[in-house]
Amino acid sequence: MLIRTTLSLILGITLCFSNSTFANEQLLAKADTKAEQTASQIQVHVSSVSDTSIIKASDNAAKKVDPSTLPADIVAPITNIASKQVRVSTAPSKPKNMVIMIGDGMGPAYTTAYRYFKDNPETEEIEQTVFDRLLVGMASTYPASVSGYVTDSAASATALATGFKTYNGAISVDVEKRPLKSIMEMAKERGLSTGLAVTSQVNHATPAAFFAHNEHRRNYVEIAEAYLDSDADVILGGGQKYFSDSLLKQFTNKGYQHITEFSELENISQPKVLGLFAEVQLPWVIDDKQGYKLSTLTKKSLQLLSQNEQGFVLIVEGSLIDWAGHSNDIATAMGEMDEFANAIEVVEQFVRESQDTLMVVTADHNTGGLSIGANGEYAWKPEILHNINASPNKIAEQLIGTDDWQASFNKFVGFEASEQELSTLDTARMQGQKQLTKSIMTIIDLHTNTGWTSVGHTASDVQVFAAGPGSRLFSGHQDNTEIATKMMSLLPQISN
Repeated sequence: MLIRTTLSLILGITLCFSNSTFANEQLLAKADTKAEQTASQIQVHVSSVSDTSIIKASDNAAKKVDPSTLPADIVAPITNIASKQVRVSTAPSKPKNMVIMIGDGMGPAYTTAYRYFKDNPETEEIEQTVFDRLLVGMASTYPASVSGYVTDSAASATALATGFKTYNGAISVDVEKRPLKSIMEMAKERGLSTGLAVTSQVNHATPAAFFAHNEHRRNYVEIAEAYLDSDADVILGGGQKYFSDSLLKQFTNKGYQHITEFSELENISQPKVLGLFAEVQLPWVIDDKQGYKLSTLTKKSLQLLSQNEQGFVLIVEGSLIDWAGHSNDIATAMGEMDEFANAIEVVEQFVRESQDTLMVVTADHNTGGLSIGANGEYAWKPEILHNINASPNKIAEQLIGTDDWQASFNKFVGFEASEQELSTLDTARMQGQKQLTKSIMTIIDLHTNTGWTSVGHTASDVQVFAAGPGSRLFSGHQDNTEIATKMMSLLPQISN
């Protein structure tokens, strides 16, 4: 009887301490959650972009609750929480450097598809990607009301660069076509370096909104000329056809190093640099045997821009995700997603090492209405995509120029086409490369069970990913204009 009583007493004491510990843990967890919610609800207006109190408020909201301030009715366990060693971060509350990365057209279905595309089928677990690891929130993308609910890249990039809504086609001008100050211009006013690294032409809509002002995105030559006045320290991507010899001479006279070959990047050790590596776009990743173009441009940009002790702002764009989406080309899209993910990991590593750099990743809009599964079938087969060794356009180009095209097609796509599919391709060959490319993409969609709703953009919200000092500000739902104003709030004040 004595033994039973003693055991009961021990058990009761143990449960008491266990429950009180659990209560404290729950309270701390709730406090952390509320702090994060408070930080995510901070609204930053463009008129107060220099107000450092915003950042202080965010940092205070993000602090953990001191156990000594817990209500008296919560029993503290013997293992006092306050006596535990707490790891204190030495990272600053505000970043010195900022990198905004835009997956053009990269709606949520793209990052989900990429997870399954990268999955190792030999394991039960579906492995996490960099997008899963860094996800913090969502953003709406609608343009100014004059353009409805579905944005184009120019209007959405203007929102991300300036914090203002505008009409589709506008490059950092408002609906009255008046210039809007961009974060890059604000950065320059504060002595920071600026740069861009993209896979499209450097004067395409998204990068243009950060470095130029124009009433229409299609005015490529005017935008290229405007880059001369932007004083950007790093300009890397495609677009040779838009930069005349006269304009290039003006760049070199201003101190820019002009290069056209990737191999020349190794010799660049100081800004300023204008690197134009293609007539228009860089090669599709799926067709590029050398690969890692965007990752290389990103790494070089960080190396050059970080030489400024005052800091820098860099934009990196996975431009061609959008172009593949417009074509409804799942094989090419996954190749572009893979290289954009690689570029994100380059920046993520820089953020870890520097501890003074904020990285914000998002999309400007969703393209194509990608559907992971279609036709009433509960399946998606990304493993087929791994065997496709060229873009549909490249495959079509090869099939047009060969007699033994059937065998070549099977080799390119990694599966045996049916008689009906070969008949469809044969008819398409007679209609030219463009139609043949479309037929090839349709066959790939059928084999992978991929669906699309549009060859244009859709109005769905996009994801937001972030890491580094200030990253808590981007948690939860926000408008794309808020991404801009939050980043502007993190810029240093202008010194007198």
